[in-house]
Amino acid sequence: MEATTLVPTEKERYQKHLNLPEIGPAGQLKLKNARVLVVGAGGLGCPVLLYLTAAGVGTIGIIDPDVVDLSNLQRQVLYTTDEVGKPKAKMAASHLNRLNPDLSFDTHTTALESSNARSIIDSYDIVVDCTDNFKVRYLVNDVCVTLGKPFVYGAIHRFEGQVAVFNADLGTGRRGPTYRCLFPEYPNDIEIPNCSDTGVLGVLPGVIGTYQASEVIKLITGIGQPLTEHLLMIDLLAVSQQKIKTKRRADADELARQGLAPAMAQSSSDEAGPQKITAQELADRLATGENIFLLDVRERPEYDLCHLEGAVLIPIGMIPNNRKRIPTDRPVVVYCHHGIRSANVIQYLYTQDGLTNLYNLDGGINAWAQEVEPQMEVY
Repeated sequence: MEATTLVPTEKERYQKHLNLPEIGPAGQLKLKNARVLVVGAGGLGCPVLLYLTAAGVGTIGIIDPDVVDLSNLQRQVLYTTDEVGKPKAKMAASHLNRLNPDLSFDTHTTALESSNARSIIDSYDIVVDCTDNFKVRYLVNDVCVTLGKPFVYGAIHRFEGQVAVFNADLGTGRRGPTYRCLFPEYPNDIEIPNCSDTGVLGVLPGVIGTYQASEVIKLITGIGQPLTEHLLMIDLLAVSQQKIKTKRRADADELARQGLAPAMAQSSSDEAGPQKITAQELADRLATGENIFLLDVRERPEYDLCHLEGAVLIPIGMIPNNRKRIPTDRPVVVYCHHGIRSANVIQYLYTQDGLTNLYNLDGGINAWAQEVEPQMEVY
């Protein structure tokens, strides 16, 4: 049931909003009745969640399958050191509830996948894309297009970021451009940049995430000029901004349907992603003397800091030119820090060469240090 009034404590909390003629009591009520899903509670998700909570968005969904990691606290400012290893979605909801206990927080600790994306997204008015996962980003786009929902996009790389509002209602039956209108084709997994490889300035997601939160508030309240037909690009090193005009493709809906078709087919098939092996299972099999090829796909400095004994280093960017070094006649266990880069490598090798003897070390070398070799110092 929609709220029709603000209670006295809300009037006090949101007084500065109420003083703005553009928002006022009517706009604050719209925020109170809004339902927003934030996909990803990492670098971008932290400022988005903090500001939407402070602004009084009534129901906020948080979906993130990962746990708090020490190496991410340089930019994920919602968490504390003693929460390392705990689910990000639950930790985020705990902090946000203390900031504004009058709101409702829905936590989803599972990954957003083709099997659940439609049912989850359908419950919200707006989706905020705060993920660094291209598969999830395209999935968000395709589901939002088919459901007729807007989503606020944000992306970061080193010192640069992007913000846009996709699939927004422009009135008179028209909708704004989609993510596929700008980037119709999914990039190759092996070519996708990763914060663990390239690095990112800690304050960058704070800047981009704040822009995303602002766009959400504008969409809900109907004020200002949202980035519904523009892509905003920000460079913190150069202190520069550029806004590019965007346009919806005539085949935007068809691109979304085509994007969902193979995803839905795969979710109903027996192929549920890369084969996994736990750290303890790997340790047990190595202890029996099994001839397993260990493939480390991190960068040289990471490898030099710590690695599994006998592992062969082939950084992810060098995999395409070194495919022949990877054996096909025995089990190959691929690992990185947490298992994300290694999963991409396995998918790439399966697509390119049809290799089926690959196993992803679940949780990466971080899990190995926790479960098998606690004396190992992992960055």
